[in-house]
Amino acid sequence: MNMTITEKILADHAGLKSVKPGQLVNCKVDIALANDITAPISIKEFRRIGAKKVFDKERVVLVADHFAPNKDIESATQVKMLRDFANEFGVVNFYDVGRMGIEHTLLPEQGLVGPGDLVIGADSHTCTYGALGAFASGVGSTDLAAAMITGEAWYRVPEAMLFNLTGKPKKWVGGKDIILYIIGKIGVDGALYKSMEYKGDMIGHLTQDDRFTICNMAIEAGAKNGIFEADNVTKEFVNGRFKREPKYYASDPGANYLEKFDIEADDIELQVAFPHLPSNTRPISAVGEVVVDQVVIGSCTNGRLSDLKTAAEIMKGKKVAKNVRVIIIPATPTIYKQAMNGGLFDVFLDAGAVVSTPTCGPCLGGHMGILAEGEKALTTTNRNFKGRMGHPKSEVYLAGPAVAAATAIAGKICSPEDVI
Repeated sequence: MNMTITEKILADHAGLKSVKPGQLVNCKVDIALANDITAPISIKEFRRIGAKKVFDKERVVLVADHFAPNKDIESATQVKMLRDFANEFGVVNFYDVGRMGIEHTLLPEQGLVGPGDLVIGADSHTCTYGALGAFASGVGSTDLAAAMITGEAWYRVPEAMLFNLTGKPKKWVGGKDIILYIIGKIGVDGALYKSMEYKGDMIGHLTQDDRFTICNMAIEAGAKNGIFEADNVTKEFVNGRFKREPKYYASDPGANYLEKFDIEADDIELQVAFPHLPSNTRPISAVGEVVVDQVVIGSCTNGRLSDLKTAAEIMKGKKVAKNVRVIIIPATPTIYKQAMNGGLFDVFLDAGAVVSTPTCGPCLGGHMGILAEGEKALTTTNRNFKGRMGHPKSEVYLAGPAVAAATAIAGKICSPEDVI
């Protein structure tokens, strides 16, 4: 039976020779992940059931990143639950302030996830790891509790959608623009419980970071997962980093896809998603006059070193526009140090931006950049729902780091060419 890469990973982890869409399977998981918002629910369920140990002390990962550094008593209490649980059950991979980074950047960086893995995470953007050729998907906290105990999770095998990406992206166009363009075409439920698989010669022009960004936002189209076949770019990223033996999968030539889409690089301009949906996209040439109050460059979508380098290239020698707050958030301590040692902090601070410790804070309206009524933000995060970053009457616009940096300088949403 010809299978997609997703079907092959699920079949292997279920101990089956083959699977087909719609089939229910019980799979062994390689990593079970939770953060400081979702883990406390899982921990309460874990204790309610009366479990005595986690299935594997090295394969349960707890990351305190959403309200960390703790913003109030409640968030401090939540993180303490993780800390106490990790100490009690010997969880090796617990990440707190100082070691903590934004989880979906941290895990690949630290070699905890890799090609061929099946990853379950109590966070919807767990789908990020599909960029490594893994099956990774978000789940609820109770499912995560069961996985922490048993090392297993059940799935309904998703149907697959194939996106054939061709051509070389235009200057400044990156993974964020590509996925916003795709979501704009198919809608926020256009891939509902589907696997979004990417192929084509454009992939050879995409960095590993671009691929992380594209898979990160699969959930914004309703997908179960996003996935790339691992190539030499991925193998170079994984080599010497991944702590286990990678397993490389590829879709069979005759694999079945529910739908196929051809995406041409020449058609993709820099993209901006207008309020209040990631699918409400416009090319930069059609944005018009949108003055902003805040710019955020960071998150699990675009807080990697390449994103910061892009922003610094555009902002170097310039000043942030008057009345605009600019917040730069490197996604992990490693990226923070690389950016600092590489002179990027000098660029940002000289321009009038601030640099934060790694945190998810502003992305979910948690802290470190909350919007007041009537304010507008241009951000490299992944969601722009009503009230996502603060007041219900604020507005959030999504874009990649190039547009974000240009917007920071101009004070209104614009292309890098408008400020360079």
